[in-house]
Amino acid sequence: MPYSYYYWGFDPTYILVLIGAVICLVASARVKSTYNKYASYRSMSGMTGAQAAERILHSAGIYDVSVQHVSGNLTDHYNPSNKTLNLSDSVYGSTSVAAVGVAAHECGHAIQHQQGYVPLTLRSAIVPVANLGSTLAWPLILIGLFFTSNTGTFLIDLGILCFSFAVLFQLVTLPVEFNASHRALRILGEQGILSDSELPYTRKVLKAAALTYVASAAASILQLLRLVLLFGGRRRDD
Repeated sequence: MPYSYYYWGFDPTYILVLIGAVICLVASARVKSTYNKYASYRSMSGMTGAQAAERILHSAGIYDVSVQHVSGNLTDHYNPSNKTLNLSDSVYGSTSVAAVGVAAHECGHAIQHQQGYVPLTLRSAIVPVANLGSTLAWPLILIGLFFTSNTGTFLIDLGILCFSFAVLFQLVTLPVEFNASHRALRILGEQGILSDSELPYTRKVLKAAALTYVASAAASILQLLRLVLLFGGRRRDD
């Protein structure tokens, strides 16, 4: 292990983890504050998030996706495996422009699924590998540290590779989320669910939500960089 990265017992590469954590905290705080702000703006149509979702799905010719109510705040998601569009407490029955925008965003994922949107298909295919990779990464690295031979190097490199799949998943998620938001804003305008004066508010909510995915991707990349810095020179130092 390249102990040259440690000074007086402090690992300076840990700063990368702290930067990633701060980025994620800022993004999370921003989406919550933005949503709370526009959650007080009632849409002129008076449609709830659930009603807007039903209308959008049906207008797209989708009748096999059920809109369900799930507990939590901003826990909204589309599940392609059982074709359910799940809306949280703050979205399902709310008539705010923020709630309607979030519901429309999830409908965007359902439409992506229906149309075979390639990045969504790729993301779904990566999920099992990414989950396995994130689970095995650190155990492999820690076990590898107990070896000073090629076996240790192999295990560490394999752990970093496993973590890379988790990073890849985060990167593939970005176009999926941005595209869903783009579809949502376009459909909301075309269907007249939100007026031209309301769409900018919804755009701000969806933009703030998208930044959380950017933050997660950035944090993952920084963590991967840290692993490379810590263990990339192991072969040289052994």
